[in-house]
Amino acid sequence: MKRTIVIGDIHGCYDELIALLKKVDLQTLDRVVAVGDLTVKGPKSREVLDLFIKDDQFSSVIGNHDLALVRHWRGERVSLKSSQEAARRELEQGGDHYFRYLNALPFKADLGSHVVVHAGLRPGVPLEEQSQEDLTELRTLGPDRTSRQGVPWYEVYADAKIALFGHWPAAEPRRGRSAIGLDTGCVYGNRLTAHIIETGEFISVEAEKAYDSREPIDTSDAI
Repeated sequence: MKRTIVIGDIHGCYDELIALLKKVDLQTLDRVVAVGDLTVKGPKSREVLDLFIKDDQFSSVIGNHDLALVRHWRGERVSLKSSQEAARRELEQGGDHYFRYLNALPFKADLGSHVVVHAGLRPGVPLEEQSQEDLTELRTLGPDRTSRQGVPWYEVYADAKIALFGHWPAAEPRRGRSAIGLDTGCVYGNRLTAHIIETGEFISVEAEKAYDSREPIDTSDAI
């Protein structure tokens, strides 16, 4: 059976990615789709991108950290965080093709029954009208889309097309009526998680270590 395997935020955790692919027993006909943030914070952004670039079996939407690197590369006036600056230097050593790849990533991937985005979808807004800011940054529905305080978008979002997203790390996959969050905080020492659409399975591997400790892992009962 051909499977669609959607993977949460990788953040340069290449070793864990390879371990996860082995655990899901990746087959030639399978499709791997990442929720974005392939890069930044983890130790091997180049290795992750090498895999996605060379193999058409792998695809991704763009994440907010990936987008920050792209915007800087395009000459826009953006201030990079320290982890983003470290990733920028790492990728620059390998050449512009890494940035060209990230620049070409879509903001959403429509899989038919499911849609993959990095951060969120504004409830009540048609898919084609969603803003780039919401697709890469949305957490809650208050005045600040990036805030962790307020009503999570996925608790309100209700659509026939199930949204698979990342961006907001939690100890376990976040669940809404029509949304599943797959960022289980690998780069922060928790786990890297995949969801197989056809079977409904969740498969995870433990992080080898915490590569970054600045993002809180949500362990609340609400996830």
